Amino acid sequence: MAKSSGKTKKKTVEPGTVASNRKARHDYEILDTFEAGIQLVGSEVKSLRAAQVQLRDSYARVDGGEIWLHGVHISPYLLAGAYGAADPDRKRKLLMHRKEIELLGQRTSQEGLTLVPLSIYFKEGRAKVSLGLARGRKLWDKRAAIAKRDAERELDRHVGRRAKGRPD
Repeated sequence: MAKSSGKTKKKTVEPGTVASNRKARHDYEILDTFEAGIQLVGSEVKSLRAAQVQLRDSYARVDGGEIWLHGVHISPYLLAGAYGAADPDRKRKLLMHRKEIELLGQRTSQEGLTLVPLSIYFKEGRAKVSLGLARGRKLWDKRAAIAKRDAERELDRHVGRRAKGRPD
């Protein structure tokens, strides 16, 4: 048997994404991102850990100095009893600093921007949501973004082939 050195290394777990809103990056131009905690009830945390959540067509809104998350569906945990079960489509309160909430409220009302949840993940055992301050894209803008991404990908392929000494 090998002798242990007596020191134990703590594992640093990277925040694992539970759910992501891939459609948001396609439909919106993300200007800035913010991190917020989610106020959950009952067995919603277990449902999140089991990745039983959908972010499609969800958004956040500032109401009365608080941020609320609308349209997120967290399925009820199957092994939990019916007592204390929350509505899967209810609005959920987001936890942020007061100054951040005021800033987001001003920017969404004055500049016509939208708050879109980009992903839900766990960080140090707590459920977090990544909010994007976004501006909606038009159809032509979406096409331009796709064309730009494809051109960059083709350029990267070309540069990679040249670096390896392969002909085009």
